[in-house]
Amino acid sequence: MTSQKYPLRINVGFISNQMLGYSRDFHFEYDTILLQPDFKLEQFKGVARISRNPQGLLAQVEFSAVAEAECVRCLDTFEQPLHTEFSELYAFSSRSVSESGLILPEDGNIDFGPVAREYLLIEMPISPLCRPDCKGLCIECGENLNHAVCEHHAENAHV
Repeated sequence: MTSQKYPLRINVGFISNQMLGYSRDFHFEYDTILLQPDFKLEQFKGVARISRNPQGLLAQVEFSAVAEAECVRCLDTFEQPLHTEFSELYAFSSRSVSESGLILPEDGNIDFGPVAREYLLIEMPISPLCRPDCKGLCIECGENLNHAVCEHHAENAHV
């Protein structure tokens, strides 16, 4: 059961008591999700496979979503598809912690929200384009050339 405040929190404590190699898949699907504090995503889907190993619980995660982005050429907003896959070890103790420093909380709840936010933000293009052939804005009058031809570009077309 997930809460609205922590939609990607799952209780995996019971897996700690399972045999080595045991795994379970947890599926996520939300029309809209807010990864705190300010990353709003649409069409969020994903799966987390949690596996028991000697050091802790290995999370193999795949998430996809759509984020609102602004095109760097024409300044229109558009839906930017995002996809990420990652693996993280949630160690049983500080002796077996990996370089990510994640330790399984005592209550057995893992919140993938902060980690998913980081990985999905990395997938956001630095210079997002609404489409590969975006014509951008007229440098003279600012007209969006994807929607209309301004007088400046109409003159250049006849030259």
